[in-house]
Amino acid sequence: MINLFRIHIVLFLLPAVCVTAFSQSSSDAERSFMYFGDTSRTGVPFSKDPHVISFGGRYLMYYSIQPYRDKDHPVSGWGIGIAESRDLVNWQKTGEIIPAADYESKGLCAPCARVINGRVHLFYQTYGNGRNDAICHAWSSDGINFTRDSTNPVFRPDGDWNCGRAIDAEVIMYKGRYYLYYATRDPDYKIQMLGVATADADTDFSRSSWKNLSTDGPMLRPELPWEKDCIEGASVIEYKGKLYMFYAGAYNNAPQQVGIAVSSDGTTWKRLSESPFLPNGKPGEWNSSESGHPHIFKDGKNKTWLFYQGNNDNGKTWFISNVRVFWNRSGPFLKKM
Repeated sequence: MINLFRIHIVLFLLPAVCVTAFSQSSSDAERSFMYFGDTSRTGVPFSKDPHVISFGGRYLMYYSIQPYRDKDHPVSGWGIGIAESRDLVNWQKTGEIIPAADYESKGLCAPCARVINGRVHLFYQTYGNGRNDAICHAWSSDGINFTRDSTNPVFRPDGDWNCGRAIDAEVIMYKGRYYLYYATRDPDYKIQMLGVATADADTDFSRSSWKNLSTDGPMLRPELPWEKDCIEGASVIEYKGKLYMFYAGAYNNAPQQVGIAVSSDGTTWKRLSESPFLPNGKPGEWNSSESGHPHIFKDGKNKTWLFYQGNNDNGKTWFISNVRVFWNRSGPFLKKM
């Protein structure tokens, strides 16, 4: 077993956290609408990169939060917020994970959480180091207080097709192996692409566990007009023996939109459509600037939800919402509002 040490957690009981649920008009949906924005750091709603799990009798959502405006604040850099819910609509913030090690001193964000053998395993990225940003790992018995992997960072890609950076981790068990999907950029640091690494089923997720399968080139790269120069934020779910990847196409507010690809082996992917699965909103709507960084989640009632981030002011604010995803023989689909 690898040696581990504690992650520092800061708990906040701040009424400034914006947790809003309201009913849409009859032309939209009968269900209450999730609309979450964390205002605790700057007073402005700002929540990105959602990832949701069911743990300890409630839902936990991990998400990215921006730095404090006060440069002299004792907590520096990006962090990961933690909120809990009983209904996937109303959320209350319960804590933060903040930078505590040298390799993440400039920030950490973009969490992926998985419940494995009664523990929450968190995969996240360092932030603010450019080409040196990498994937890290931590674990928790309560979903709030985490212990870092002493081998962090646990993954950066090799191969001359990329710049060495790894962000936006997504980890899933498939056919007896763990797959780690990551985003990286080309050597010129312009094009964002996806790669994949694997680990054995009995892995401890430490650095030596991972084998990069994308050594000769990306697993998926932007090709469609709406994807522009970026594919990132992969979120993967298994359905009837196949993997379905919900991914973000284009950089933030370009606009970023959500696409889908399917795979039977975890490494070779085919897009289901040349159009976005979840586009950005129309002018005037809350997500007119983008619908991005998706997370696909199955709840305790076997219903599937797509969480995503959006805004209508080119990134001055960021909210998280969700929409139910339905399935048929052709794969996932959304019902028209």
